[in-house]
Amino acid sequence: MTSKLPALAALALAPLCWASAAAAHGIVGDRFFPATLITDDPAVADELSLPTIDGFKTADDPPNTQVDISGEWSKRLTSRFGVSFDGAWTDLKTPSGDVSGFQNFGTTFKYLAATNVPHELMVSVGLEVEWGKTGDPRVGADSTTTLTPTLYFGKGAGDLPASLAWARPFALTGVIGYSVPLEHDATRSLETGFALEYSLRYLASHVRDLGLPTVVNQLTPLIEVQLQTPLGVARTPAPGTINPGVLWSGQHMQLGLEAMVPINSASGHNVGAVFQVHWFLDDLFPKSLGKPIW
Repeated sequence: MTSKLPALAALALAPLCWASAAAAHGIVGDRFFPATLITDDPAVADELSLPTIDGFKTADDPPNTQVDISGEWSKRLTSRFGVSFDGAWTDLKTPSGDVSGFQNFGTTFKYLAATNVPHELMVSVGLEVEWGKTGDPRVGADSTTTLTPTLYFGKGAGDLPASLAWARPFALTGVIGYSVPLEHDATRSLETGFALEYSLRYLASHVRDLGLPTVVNQLTPLIEVQLQTPLGVARTPAPGTINPGVLWSGQHMQLGLEAMVPINSASGHNVGAVFQVHWFLDDLFPKSLGKPIW
């Protein structure tokens, strides 16, 4: 029953949504949902995240220092359906020496199921696949392929009343996934992530222009939360992080920087950081790489 939740949720929201289709890279009406660093945004778009670099101390005892360099390419096959390919290289500094190698490669299929312009709502459904045995087990790559049916959503606060106009730049995006390893008796998990954003671009364009420099109006302060909850395992702490940071979104690219704060001892030691350069291929190459194939 749990594995059907993303599809059932999308069907329940579908009657709200037939106002308009969303444009590329997360635009629905006046709302722009930027690409978030830790959790996936709800858009189906032609984009490239390269590079994404993060560093933190693991939950091992004694802890290892881990650095990841990753990339993801997202391609629209149609205006509503797309596929993404991702990979990461990991360097581990351990008490016994350095180890490095690739993580398992991943593929994500995503379909934009619903949009509602007046309520700044976007809902997508998808399937994330981590391909087992494509990475190096020395850096934690699993030998088992894992399927994660996922619900993605974004909701802007632009429909709030005039008395709450100051809050209209707020938006909430999130993902809810059910992770199923294709191995007998493997632990399944609930993968959740949320991002609370405050768009200074929206504030200047649709609420009140405070006369700030353009570069400031292109900022989106945000807090992301990511959790991985094991299912069917008693008294197992759910690892996760809280990630405060800021995004700068230009016409062709986006820069993002966030702290990575572990929520418990199962999540790591000390505060890490993640930095990303994100390219809007639909704006850079609108007549070739940046348009749907069909």
